[in-house]
Amino acid sequence: MRRLLLSFLLVLVSLVVPQAAGATTTTCDLPTFRATTTDARLSALFTDQGNDNSRTDDWTGADGTYSVRLPGGKELWIFSDTFLGQVNPDGSRPPVREEGGTTVFLNNTFAVEKDGRLSTIYGGTSENPKAVMPPRDKDHWYWAGDATVAGGIVEVTYQEYERYGTGAWDWRWHRNVVARFAPGRLDRPISVHDLPSGHKVAWASGIHRDGRHTYVYGVEDLGGTKYMHLARVRGASLLGRWEYLTADGTWSADQADSARLMDGVANEYSVSRVKGGYVLITHDTTEILSSKIVAYTSCTPYGPFSNKTTVYTTPETGGNIFTYNAHAHPEIAGPGLVVSYNVNSFVNTDHYRDVTIYRPRFLDLAFE
Repeated sequence: MRRLLLSFLLVLVSLVVPQAAGATTTTCDLPTFRATTTDARLSALFTDQGNDNSRTDDWTGADGTYSVRLPGGKELWIFSDTFLGQVNPDGSRPPVREEGGTTVFLNNTFAVEKDGRLSTIYGGTSENPKAVMPPRDKDHWYWAGDATVAGGIVEVTYQEYERYGTGAWDWRWHRNVVARFAPGRLDRPISVHDLPSGHKVAWASGIHRDGRHTYVYGVEDLGGTKYMHLARVRGASLLGRWEYLTADGTWSADQADSARLMDGVANEYSVSRVKGGYVLITHDTTEILSSKIVAYTSCTPYGPFSNKTTVYTTPETGGNIFTYNAHAHPEIAGPGLVVSYNVNSFVNTDHYRDVTIYRPRFLDLAFE
């Protein structure tokens, strides 16, 4: 009976998430997960950066943690909410400037990695730091999505959020934009362009360049349930004509046709080419505040994704602490697929009591 039920469910999934039209490869050697280890190099890099007090205005913690390779080979790290400042000898963080301390809190920043060192980038001045993607007013802000490089220009996606009340959770997603940055002047965008923002889909949870197209993964966040959506654009730039994967497996120029492809993804996730197939990495949002990072596999970048496998259980999760938004960094060399995840606390004072809480963790996932 269990086998019969499983067979029925697999057929149902294949009907709900069909193979996209025009695909030439329907079978492949799917990658098989083997093991997860801590990425020692990246863990040390961000620990050293966060604890280094040689500057009073650099990175001590953040979430988001996207990355993209810059022209010339440097690595650009892209963060959302970020703490800048110094770390006390006991591992605590001084209060923010608004409360008489020295710590600066910004909604988005960059860091450039070169020769094993990180250099923090923000807008404004050292006396008055600003986000690299500044808000339009005090009731709006931008959190970063994934990024790509097109024609030597860095294109970073951002979701704009807005506050609509006085409560701690009275805020919501508003729209998607892409900001274009010159690699040699990353403290402010060259230009900002609207991205499709209809039907409550936040783009881009992840970006994957494959063949002639750049695939842009999104999330429709209904709170307890989050659905994957997928768009694509020909070439590398996100400013081209978008097409959306529909429920019948075809591509449509109408964003209203964008289909719910699967649930269980987080607000940030990734799809990467691994071995002979593709691997989707996400926190498991089918469970509330899950500690599980899971992988799915597919023969195409547009699915269907199956073979759900738990690849890591985050040890930090518990009490006030929660983990979220695991995704891969396929351009970074390592002993496996490099994955980051974020750590946070429901109690804001925890971020000042212990600087290690609000920092990304890094893993290496081995597949064969």
